Amino acid sequence: MSGRFLIEGPEDARVTILLAHGAGAPMDSASMTAAAKALSDKGFRVARFEFGYMAGRRTSGDRKPPPRAETLNPEYKAAIAELGAKGPLIIGGKSMGGRVASMIADELYTEDRIVGLLCLGYPFHPPEKPEQLRTQHLKGLRTPALICQGTRDEFGTREEVSGYELSKAIEILWLEDGDHDLKPRKTISGFSAADHLATMAETVLAWSARLKP
Repeated sequence: MSGRFLIEGPEDARVTILLAHGAGAPMDSASMTAAAKALSDKGFRVARFEFGYMAGRRTSGDRKPPPRAETLNPEYKAAIAELGAKGPLIIGGKSMGGRVASMIADELYTEDRIVGLLCLGYPFHPPEKPEQLRTQHLKGLRTPALICQGTRDEFGTREEVSGYELSKAIEILWLEDGDHDLKPRKTISGFSAADHLATMAETVLAWSARLKP
């Protein structure tokens, strides 16, 4: 722990990845911890942080719903400034955290403050509400982006997403039978959660190597 951040990986890493949490689970949830370890094991410096409403739950126990995603944009920008990463920075997060990052990415990319966007389980729509798409801003996204998505994610399956209009700057890694946490059913898919996280990290490593410094 470093102040408001959880940081792991080498201090002299070429690339830093800043990750925000999803709507309902904190930055030290099992899925975020496992993802951060997989990425740091590949040589990335990985920093996690919490939005104010989630940090407040630790002290107050207040379980009120999270605020609208777009209202968290300033908090994400503040975290970037506070982190003060040296060298190339990729922003992103789990579910809602990645969505917030995606809404500020182009502004930061244009200013050469980030080199890419990484979303782990993007919430393309609320569960069981496929008509409520959260993709409008993704149609013209200019920031190089990698979305790692399970094929059976209830926030956007492979079949659903294949019909969306998305920017050519977006690459999608489909993880067979993965859910919103990228976890597969091993008896059905033959893959374990560890398998998918290893594939995710390897893909992020190869993708990041193609980004402009």
